[in-house]
Amino acid sequence: MANSKNTEPGQQESRGEVAYGRLKAAIQAGELTPGQRIRENEMASWLEMSRTPVREALRRLEADGLLTFAPYRGMVISELDHQAVMELYSMREVLEGTAAGLAARHASDAEVAILKDIVESELSAVGDPQKIASHNKHFHGALYRAAHNRYLLKTLNVLSDAMALLGMTTMAITGRSETAHGEHLAVVAAVEARDPVAAEATMREHIRMAQRARLRLMFKDAEDGDRNRPRH
Repeated sequence: MANSKNTEPGQQESRGEVAYGRLKAAIQAGELTPGQRIRENEMASWLEMSRTPVREALRRLEADGLLTFAPYRGMVISELDHQAVMELYSMREVLEGTAAGLAARHASDAEVAILKDIVESELSAVGDPQKIASHNKHFHGALYRAAHNRYLLKTLNVLSDAMALLGMTTMAITGRSETAHGEHLAVVAAVEARDPVAAEATMREHIRMAQRARLRLMFKDAEDGDRNRPRH
């Protein structure tokens, strides 16, 4: 284990960046789940680092909203309540609709081809929610970049971090991957046609459908929780 006292400032900063990246990736991958308690010493042991860079990483994750201090529990992976989910999808609709409209104006032919390839590859993942979710993430990321607006891209990446706190993918809902595929096809068709109005409208509808699927999943989780709660 590295000794922070013998580490040069630049090296310590670099190790803090590495710790931040690895912990953030673990949250995005679902290895660290919403509500899970995060202890500095345990994370340091897991990452095989000293506590100083891990402490720095945890502060950054808290500033990002991915960690929250909970009374009597300490630091935990943030959980999104119903209102937060509604706000998140509301912002996604506005921003991703804008991204689609900009992509219709600015995407290169190569970027349009990439979007088409990603959507086509979704068919091979039908029946595998995690694989479909990965394809979905690639699709949205490619669309963000095709908008060619660095400030919009930065804001959308912050929203993507928050999406990691939602837990199970909506692609696990029966039929959702097939409908999402159709929605992606409509978005790409509008982008390829260089129709920004249609591109924004189809993307907004896609996000609204995703929101409905998320709320159904949350309702089911709440029902399951009530069903399993002891009765007195």
